[in-house]
Amino acid sequence: MKTTTLVVIMATALATSSSGAIAQHEGHAAMVDSSAVASVVTKYHEALTSGDSAAVLALLSEDAVILESGGVETRAEYRSNHLPGDIAFAKAVRSQRGSVLVRVRGDVAWASSTSTTQGEMNGRAINSSGAELMVLVRTPGGWKISAIHWSSRARRP
Repeated sequence: MKTTTLVVIMATALATSSSGAIAQHEGHAAMVDSSAVASVVTKYHEALTSGDSAAVLALLSEDAVILESGGVETRAEYRSNHLPGDIAFAKAVRSQRGSVLVRVRGDVAWASSTSTTQGEMNGRAINSSGAELMVLVRTPGGWKISAIHWSSRARRP
């Protein structure tokens, strides 16, 4: 009877410590994934600001969609339509991005952030608040942006 009790106590202790180790490992993996996702988002904005369209496109998955200005564009449409304007805007107008909040669920992650943008573009004063949501997917080559949604509004004085 004493041996059985000892075996049960040891088995319980082992199971508890193993589940704690697994939870710690999962927590570490989630932090690594979150950091990698946030890094992709940062690299995307850096590529826009530096005018590097090849770097921007390299961060987008082949099936990426971009939602802005009330429309939806494929990666190819974005490359031909809005990307040159987004680069020109990012280079001309100062934008201050807030913290990026990242959530990871398996091979999918989403990153949300807000920003304030002030400056001038083509003779027009810009003073706006914006929100951004990016959905990323894990690929063999790392995290890629699968969807971007932007919205903005004029800031109130």
